[in-house]
Amino acid sequence: MRSPHRFLVSFHRTRGGLLAARLGERAFLALPSKSGGLSVASAHHVNKPPEEWRPSDFHIFERLLEDEAAFRRHVVEIADHERQLLTLDRREFKSSAVTPWGAAQISQVYDQGVVFHSTASHGGFHLDEERNALVHPAYRDADGYYEEDCEWAKVAATLPLLFTDYEQICADQTLRDWEPDAYEIVNNVVLGRGESYTKDVRRFRLDHARDWLVISAIKSRQRSGLVECVATLGGDRRGKERRFLVPEAEYDSGRHGFVIDPARHQTYDGPSSFVGWAG
Repeated sequence: MRSPHRFLVSFHRTRGGLLAARLGERAFLALPSKSGGLSVASAHHVNKPPEEWRPSDFHIFERLLEDEAAFRRHVVEIADHERQLLTLDRREFKSSAVTPWGAAQISQVYDQGVVFHSTASHGGFHLDEERNALVHPAYRDADGYYEEDCEWAKVAATLPLLFTDYEQICADQTLRDWEPDAYEIVNNVVLGRGESYTKDVRRFRLDHARDWLVISAIKSRQRSGLVECVATLGGDRRGKERRFLVPEAEYDSGRHGFVIDPARHQTYDGPSSFVGWAG
């Protein structure tokens, strides 16, 4: 029998002033991000009181959240997710099914005709013909295979009763971020600024089509305190490249990219810290 304490959430404050949370044997820490907001760090079995937790105790960095209130909601959602998983009839079995990602090693039946396959390298869902016909045409893959990074969200959006509330929230955000055109068709909406990563990147590139956008950056070994940046106009990786030096304290790739200010950021054609640079 599973202990009910496994799902209890408690919040704490470290001696360093960071908000922390414990969920069963899992630990979470809210770390300030250079780009704003809080980065969620997590770990298992941190064997010391939460007040003594340090960032070095954590090794998984999950996502970026707006503030401490969002961090608290996030941890509670995970607790609810783990409770709901116990109510779902998912059955795991060894498998050798052939998938687009190779031979399956472990498979999990979510429902009749809905199977998740894990291979040595990747994985994803396979829907039989009847279930695949339920997927909206804007989302549907003709072969019924939906890889695990993004396309799994199409399955969750189609068959929500097979997924936890948290998984549905993640699926909705995944489709907003990476399939915005299809999402707008399926949901009859227009996603605004801040509602889709992909659409925001498009807008950012259009707004800065005539600016130098960094496509690669590395801490300079030749110029202390500076970051060596490779940039192209509009961030076009096929375009002409130019190098710049940006102060370390100023450089932040941000959510969509760093914009070079030629009036302040020095062009550079000296020895490079990039391996193989032939500029």
